Parts: sequence; structure tokens; C-alpha cells
Amino acid sequence: MQANHSCRIRLIAPSGYPHDRDAMARGVARLRDAGCMVEGGEVLDRLALRYAGSDAQRVADINSLAALDALPDIALSIRGGYGVTRLLEHVHYAALRERLAGQPMALVGHSDFTALQMALYAKSGLVTFGGPMLGPDFGPVKLSPLTWRHFWRTLSAPQGNASWECGESAELAVEGPLWGGNLAMLCSLLDTPYFPRIDGGILFVEDVGEPPFRIERLLYQLHLSGVLARQQALVLADFTHCRPAAYDNGYDLADAFAQIRRTARLPVLSGMPFGHDPDKFTLPFGAPARLRVVGQRASLEFNGYPHLRQPHEPSMG
Repeated sequence: MQANHSCRIRLIAPSGYPHDRDAMARGVARLRDAGCMVEGGEVLDRLALRYAGSDAQRVADINSLAALDALPDIALSIRGGYGVTRLLEHVHYAALRERLAGQPMALVGHSDFTALQMALYAKSGLVTFGGPMLGPDFGPVKLSPLTWRHFWRTLSAPQGNASWECGESAELAVEGPLWGGNLAMLCSLLDTPYFPRIDGGILFVEDVGEPPFRIERLLYQLHLSGVLARQQALVLADFTHCRPAAYDNGYDLADAFAQIRRTARLPVLSGMPFGHDPDKFTLPFGAPARLRVVGQRASLEFNGYPHLRQPHEPSMG
């Protein structure tokens, strides 16, 4: 595809440093080959301990969006890790709300990025996107067709959809705000000003590297705090490398999820591609959504989220 720079992407690095520089370079090259102008590449050179720069540098990636003369179409996180939590007290929420309300922009990431999504929705009412990041998703040697196509399809239209085989035979039809992300990050913000109160929502969760008993414990946190009781449905996405130990004596993720199904008393679906596996949907955090299940086929429809002013649906090249 000929590069015509019909889409401006600004890189942000609110969390970990880019330990896989080859993946970052491939991600930048792919986006440029797809006709995007990629800005902010200097964040790829920052390093401070385990972070992509100092706290001041990383929060400036976010706050500077409110002061740009012209917003990019997409602000894309380079990777996750840890670090956003340290920034939440220093984000300029009012300025971002005012700036982004007048000119919508897609702010995209996942994993540790969930903390920023939670805070921006709680403090500013901003709808952001759980979705791919520069290195892990656009930079691997083999690019996921599902991830690439769903990202551009979602951002290029005022409404989007996603469907998958959920593994549970059920008849379900609910509506509510779509929200969620990394389970550990969600629970880390409970009882803080950065955890939004969302009633009647469709909550999706994922995680990586946590043993099954910790996943159950995190889900119990949401249950015992009353969060799950306020939702229409819980959607279990990818739980990557969440393996039991010998001590678990056969207890695994299936047992953890079965316990939550028995306890939480709300519809619990599984199998949605989102998280730390290569295939992932791009999902608008806070947007109105409809969830339907017929047989074992689940489908989501969502609207009312920021999207590109000019549709941009490049091929994978």
C-alpha cells in the first residue's frame, strides 16, 4: 500500500521501556507502510529503571495531548508492564476532557494501560480503547490478521462489532456500558477515585502470568466489593500463562471460573479474544454496547466512541 499519511499516530510510553527494540521497529515500519504518519518516536529511546522514562516524562506523554495544536488520530501505547499507577495523581483530567471532547482521538492500549483507562473514564468520562500496542501486537514477526483488521475496522466507523465462540450454551441479550481490561489492574484501583462506578455494565477481564488461585482471588475481590453484582454480564477473555503449581493438586483455571459462576450469580461467558495472546479485539472502554448469545455464539455491538475522521482500512501488506 502506498503511504499517503491519511492517519496520524502518536506514540506514548506510560509504562515499561521498549525491551524488544526489533519489535518496536517492525511496528513503526508496518504502520508507515499502511499509510500512517507515526510521531513521537523519541519515547522509544527513554529508559529509567524498568520504566520508559521518568514519571514526569511519562505523564507528559498523556498531558501534552491536551496542549497540541492538532491532535493525532490515534495515541498508541508502545507496551504495558507497570508504571501507569504512579502517574494517576498527576494526569490533567479536566484539560484532557475539554480538549478531547472538541476533537475526538482514539487512545489505545491494554495490560497496564487499563489503569489509565479507568482513571480517564472515572475523572473525565473519556472513552478509550482496549486494543493492540506498538511492540507486542504490531511488531511481532508474524502479525495477527484478526488484531490488525479488527483494529482498523473498529476505528474507521462510528459503530463496531465482535463475535466469537463462547463455549457456553446460553440465550442472553443485555445492554450496558462496555468496560474492563486487565484484572489485576482493575482490582488495584478498587476504593480509589480512579475506579469508575459503572452500573449495568458488560465487564470483560483478562490477565497474564497469574496462577489460577490468584485469578479466583481477584474475581472474588470484584464479587465481594459489589462490582460484579452491578453488572449485566462478565466476559472472560484471555488468561495467558496462568498455570497451576504442583501444590494446586489439579485445581486450575476451569475450577476458578466455575467457582465464580456458582458464586457471582450473573452470566459469565468465556473465549473472547482479548489480552496477552496475539489475537485481540479493539474494544471501546465506556461505550454503549449490546451483548447477545445464541447457542454458543456471542456477539458484541458498540457505538458512541471516538473514530477516525477519514476511514482508514489498510491491508496487512
